[in-house]
Amino acid sequence: MRVGSLKSAQLFTAFASKVARAAGRPATFAVSIALILAWAVTGPLFGFSDTWQLIINTGTTIVTFLMVFLIQNTQNRDGAAIQAKLDELVRASAAQNRYIGIESLTEEELDDLRARCAKRAPLDDLEAAACAAEAEAHRKAEAAAARAGGLTAYPR
Repeated sequence: MRVGSLKSAQLFTAFASKVARAAGRPATFAVSIALILAWAVTGPLFGFSDTWQLIINTGTTIVTFLMVFLIQNTQNRDGAAIQAKLDELVRASAAQNRYIGIESLTEEELDDLRARCAKRAPLDDLEAAACAAEAEAHRKAEAAAARAGGLTAYPR
């Protein structure tokens, strides 16, 4: 990515975040209601003409069209940040690393994965023993790491 396009992307990101934050505030909603009321009150003044109606239709359409892209940009970044955090938690924990990146699976693949996880949910004696052994291995690894340099093997 070129420096100019990186700067543009950063500017757009900052702008989209500020607009999305501002759009969700109660004051913004109140201003929108006030504008609609002002438009409605002017209806008799303009004889409820086609131009009078066109003003509100055009204005709301433009605002809606632009807001869709700004809010989608913000949600995409938020979703990507949450995925990165979850992936790091999976990677740093006793969870299975094969779950990292599953957000790119198809709906059918995700449904299959959910079904397999649901089958494993009730722990039988063998699974409980495996979990206990894994927890003991983690405890020993953390103790060894602490003896080696005061660091924990699994950052929290």
